Amino acid sequence: MANVKVFNMQGAQVGEIALSDEVFGAEVHVSAMHTVVRAYLNAQRQGTQSAKTRTEVRGGGRKIYRQKGTGNARHHGRRAPQFTHGGVVFAPKPRDYRISVPRKVRRLAMRSALSCKVNDAEMIVIDNLAIEEAKTKNIVKMLLENYGFTVIDLGRDVAPEAIVAAARDTGARLIGLSALMTTTVGAMERTIALVHEQLPGVAVMVGGAVITQEFAEQIGADFYAKDAAASTRVASTFFDD
Repeated sequence: MANVKVFNMQGAQVGEIALSDEVFGAEVHVSAMHTVVRAYLNAQRQGTQSAKTRTEVRGGGRKIYRQKGTGNARHHGRRAPQFTHGGVVFAPKPRDYRISVPRKVRRLAMRSALSCKVNDAEMIVIDNLAIEEAKTKNIVKMLLENYGFTVIDLGRDVAPEAIVAAARDTGARLIGLSALMTTTVGAMERTIALVHEQLPGVAVMVGGAVITQEFAEQIGADFYAKDAAASTRVASTFFDD
């Protein structure tokens, strides 16, 4: 039976909990996890794509030229795929991409995923989850503190100059910007440029519901974290180096 440390909201260890080997110590079935993930991703597809075949496009009611004597290939109408405005070969049509996964396979995939987390020491147990607002930023703060990092929350809509001043006063080496929370999306690029200009050696990590990897690279961020767990991995890697 695997034992996992139990932490409180302040990041202090308050005990241990024994996990059932039936769930958290099961044999890992990669194929089952792959099937469930593929089914989940397929279910996100809208399946509304559509194009017209040669039988559905407009035109082609009469023969475009005589059958013989022109030196050209024999054609009837202009709806064939090789003509401009012709139909599409094997045109996609609206369809349902959902995959039916048996219940036993779904449960096997869940046990495999949980066992992987325990094996990789990525399982965190909190004795009591009490947060004022259901915000990702609050979860990130709690997880980082559980990993031993000191987190200073500046609040919402903070000016770039205030962020730089706070980082300079506290000696912070990693700054996290959350879209629509710590700063607005429009001010992120200005904040990052100001940090890199005035605080050499200080890195900036960005995240949030509307932020993507491509946008993070575009505005010059040093790191991108898609969720709370990713932010802890970024911080651990950064400070280990």
